[in-house]
Amino acid sequence: MSLFKTTLAAVSAIAFALPAFADGMMVQDPYARVSTAMSKSGAAFMMIENMTGEDDRLIGVSSDVAQRVELHTHLSNNQGVMQMIHVEEGFPIAAGETHALERGGDHVMFLGLNRSLAHGDMVQVTLTFEKAGDVVVDIPVDLERMPVHGNMQHGKMDHGQMGAPSN
Repeated sequence: MSLFKTTLAAVSAIAFALPAFADGMMVQDPYARVSTAMSKSGAAFMMIENMTGEDDRLIGVSSDVAQRVELHTHLSNNQGVMQMIHVEEGFPIAAGETHALERGGDHVMFLGLNRSLAHGDMVQVTLTFEKAGDVVVDIPVDLERMPVHGNMQHGKMDHGQMGAPSN
């Protein structure tokens, strides 16, 4: 590998390791994943730290990687089955606090992927905050990362109407 390519690869790796930061909202450790190469949906996870000095709310998310991109969480229904639901009101993030978008909890959901996502691909996502505005985050696809908490089995969840739109 040439010195130029080696240097470019090193600079790219460092740039993606740095947190996204805009208007006091810092995004750390973002990653996206899909369950299989043929998946029509995927998800993104990250830590969002509110350094603005005032309470704010993550109210939206967008990306051209999927037909729909939504904020989701998991809740247990009255039979004890975990259900993934769209959270239209978004997620509050108090001043000075960090909100985790993580597997088995709050997360970004990609529905109706426009392309397959492979390990190492990059996905650009725009997070929209009520007060801080938009924060653009480049998110690496990491199919090897293990969940931090718990042992959620994606196949044991009731996705309801969460499938990709039919064509």
